[in-house]
Amino acid sequence: MSISSEHKPLGKQVTGNLHTLSPIVELNVGGEMYTTTLSTLKKHPGSKLAEMFTGQPKLRTDSEGRFFIDRPGTYFKYILEYLRSNQVPTQCIQDVYKEALFYDIEPLIKQLEDSPQIFGELVARKQFLARVPSYSENIELMIRIARAEAVASRRSSVIVCVVRTEEDVARCQDALNSLDMDKKSVVKFGPWKAAPSISDLLDCIQMDVEAKGYKISFQPHIAEKGFRFKSHDFFYKFLFTWW
Repeated sequence: MSISSEHKPLGKQVTGNLHTLSPIVELNVGGEMYTTTLSTLKKHPGSKLAEMFTGQPKLRTDSEGRFFIDRPGTYFKYILEYLRSNQVPTQCIQDVYKEALFYDIEPLIKQLEDSPQIFGELVARKQFLARVPSYSENIELMIRIARAEAVASRRSSVIVCVVRTEEDVARCQDALNSLDMDKKSVVKFGPWKAAPSISDLLDCIQMDVEAKGYKISFQPHIAEKGFRFKSHDFFYKFLFTWW
């Protein structure tokens, strides 16, 4: 008894040479189904996407025999549209950029990096934050402190000390010594040599903590009466809301 067609089981790796495939290719990208041509997928020979469909296949198939790629399917349509028509996406730029990096489509990567969103993030904001000592570590420290204080509470707060210049460091230390609180629980940012201001840094902190899924706000920290310095010159209270 001859079998005219065969459905490959889920997770089965394709064997044979891709040169024998039909020029029409069906894809399952993270649960989203796409149909395109082999030549479209191989448009940029040096890309990881092209390598997936060159020579011995390294892809698995789903239960319907479609090639399966374990990536977010929502954004693959923008990748495919670029391969078909060289159209650079104007939506979901950050997410499409991540996919372009994964598939290693160099021309699309370069064009996306010229977009205002990616340019601003990579060239402006990231370069600024790279000049703020221990920025990423301090973000993680803030989160650890907030989580430790969240037991049986709706909110927890973290005091942040921000010093813009070297001259402010000593003043901030004097101010910190005057504060009636656990000094170890104060997270210090700065100083830095770049144009952005303290308010810019505070916005960055809020943006990056929120990007990790936390609900957060901040305000100047007002110290007790008799404090020798204007505490809001250096100290800010970040409020984490848990429910």
